[in-house]
Amino acid sequence: MKLNQSRFTDFQILGLSDLPNVRSFLFFIVLVIYVVALAGNLTIILVSYLDKTLHTPMYFFLGNLSLLDICYTSTTMPKMLQVLLVEKKTISFIGCVIQLYIFFSCVGTECILLGVMSYDRFLAICRPLKYLVAMNSKLRNILAGASWFSGLLNSIIHTCFTFSLHFCSSNKINYYFCDIPPLLSLSCDDTFLNELLLQSVGVFIAWTPFLCIIVSYAYIIVTILKIKSNTGRLKAFSTCFSHLTVVILYYVSSIFNYVRPASTHALDKDRVISVLYSVVTPMLNPIIYTLKNQDVKKAIVKQLLYINTCK
Repeated sequence: MKLNQSRFTDFQILGLSDLPNVRSFLFFIVLVIYVVALAGNLTIILVSYLDKTLHTPMYFFLGNLSLLDICYTSTTMPKMLQVLLVEKKTISFIGCVIQLYIFFSCVGTECILLGVMSYDRFLAICRPLKYLVAMNSKLRNILAGASWFSGLLNSIIHTCFTFSLHFCSSNKINYYFCDIPPLLSLSCDDTFLNELLLQSVGVFIAWTPFLCIIVSYAYIIVTILKIKSNTGRLKAFSTCFSHLTVVILYYVSSIFNYVRPASTHALDKDRVISVLYSVVTPMLNPIIYTLKNQDVKKAIVKQLLYINTCK
């Protein structure tokens, strides 16, 4: 499907605020969040790779999640910082296409990956004796690869359909990055097919993994309740707490933004919600997994001690 550039060579991004004092404050906040998100997720990836005790399926998928979060933040936040810093708040047409494609690839991939991670926790807690055999390196590579491939394919479809529209009403995007709902609001074409596609594909990309998560945790909770000792129950639940927290933060906000009728969209409110899963969640993910995970803490300390001894 050929991309339709209409009569615009670029789009104007309205950003988070037009007030100079507020923009300066937001620039500082966004910069801190971006640096923390990059540092935290890079730490998770490096520690999971360097420490052999973390060479398990759980940390393999966690490394993929951290890579996704780096892609999330690096796709939107540098442009956010630029828009907050300079008066010219524009993004080229091609730049908008690339930003939407990468961002929506991350959205689809993370939905499926979180479902895969819940299945991994199900096997670890409900089938502990068969866990390492069932979740072998071949299967985990297939599951991770399928997550990334599904996200990339999903984004190709939505990006092509979105930019096949004519944008003739305005080039002002009432958002801080190029996303589907605000772009559809700019089109003078009938967007029914785009909205139907967003809802129908969302069933497979968002709702199906979410259903898998619910079913997996139903089995996990039943299994944990059968454990007789309080220590055993707490230990089993602690391995799931981080993932469950991330799922709640991510799915509530992303499903709210995409998998609902277009008539209910209010861009001023939607962009506030989108900050949660595209900015805040990628920063919180490594913090959540680190604070509640003794293995990661020990691995980080071990690597820091190793670095100090090498100096």
